[in-house]
Amino acid sequence: MRKYRVFDVGQNSSYFNDESGTSLDNKAIVEKVARKCYLPANQVLLQNIKNNPDFKASFSISGVALEQFEKFAPEVIDSFKALVDTGNIELLSETYYHSLASIYSEEEFINQVILHRKKLRDLFGVTPSVFRNTELIYSNEIAKMAEKMGYKGILAEGADHILGWKSPAFVYKPVGTENIKLLLKHYRLSDDIAFRFSSRDWAEFPLTAPKFANWVASHNGNADTINLFMDYETFGEHQWEDTGIFDFLRYLPEEILKNPDNNFMTPSEIIDRYDARGELDVPHYVSWADTERDLSAWISNDLQREALDTVYALGSEIVHIDDPVLLEDWRKLQTSDHFYYMCTKWWNDGDVHKYFSPYESPYEAFIAYMNVMHDMRLRLEEAKKNQEHGVSLHRVKPLRFSEV
Repeated sequence: MRKYRVFDVGQNSSYFNDESGTSLDNKAIVEKVARKCYLPANQVLLQNIKNNPDFKASFSISGVALEQFEKFAPEVIDSFKALVDTGNIELLSETYYHSLASIYSEEEFINQVILHRKKLRDLFGVTPSVFRNTELIYSNEIAKMAEKMGYKGILAEGADHILGWKSPAFVYKPVGTENIKLLLKHYRLSDDIAFRFSSRDWAEFPLTAPKFANWVASHNGNADTINLFMDYETFGEHQWEDTGIFDFLRYLPEEILKNPDNNFMTPSEIIDRYDARGELDVPHYVSWADTERDLSAWISNDLQREALDTVYALGSEIVHIDDPVLLEDWRKLQTSDHFYYMCTKWWNDGDVHKYFSPYESPYEAFIAYMNVMHDMRLRLEEAKKNQEHGVSLHRVKPLRFSEV
């Protein structure tokens, strides 16, 4: 979103900072990260597959990210297509708008998942069978919704407070489900790459591919699967090229495969191969964000709660209006980042939120967002008036999987 001012309300309904000509507009950011991460990292993975046909990986890419690639960096789409065409890369389902709809509206959540499935089919010709929710947000109820939509697997954070004595290195069955299986992130090994790789204060610095492969192999005999989940921007954007992160990625597969007990599998292959080692009960939401690994990154203060309550309350009316542009804007305003920028945490987590935010403060993010909500309300009222003349308001027909 751009820094939308109170003076813009009712005058300008262009909310998103796509091509302003600044270093913080969406076009500039997509082009920068494509150059630093997506294109070189995809090239490394493609070469890894050519060198080691047993190497496999998976991606969860939101619909809004795919839209921005299509608009600002189509070569990124081509590079992902080349990976998918190898048959060694699995694409996962998620919410199209990378939203918190799974918490606020089951109907909207299902519609966004369907839209995302259609986008993957249209771009890559694949239909995913494994689901990964926004920011790995997970609970028993979310697992039930994913199972109801036909998914055979779902991903979640292997947080200590949900595992207790159990290990994240096995497949589990979510409580209250029949057929879906649960794969958990091994956060210690994942974070060694994503967060600690270039830290000179870390006792294990420098992290090399042989060292990491030995850590993985040390689990043999007491694990079925080591699931490494991380932001793809780890490679080249969060960990810059001069840290050696691309060399690490380049040599890791062959080091892992030197041990004959090791192999690579996609999430769906793991689910097909391994039985669940028991049930895992997660009655409260868990995510992969911040030290708490809960929802506090997006819903921990009054600013965030008011913004979220407002946007979903508007949605309860917008879905009755036949206005595709209004609906599209409303859905883009559900993207979880908007609320992430309003977080008022301090210490290490606060530094991370500040790093990603285009705003000077959480309060500035909140003010801009609520100004947009005011303008959205005006547009909604205008749309209602336009349909009052002989046209009854109708509910937008929900999408169905059979239609996708």
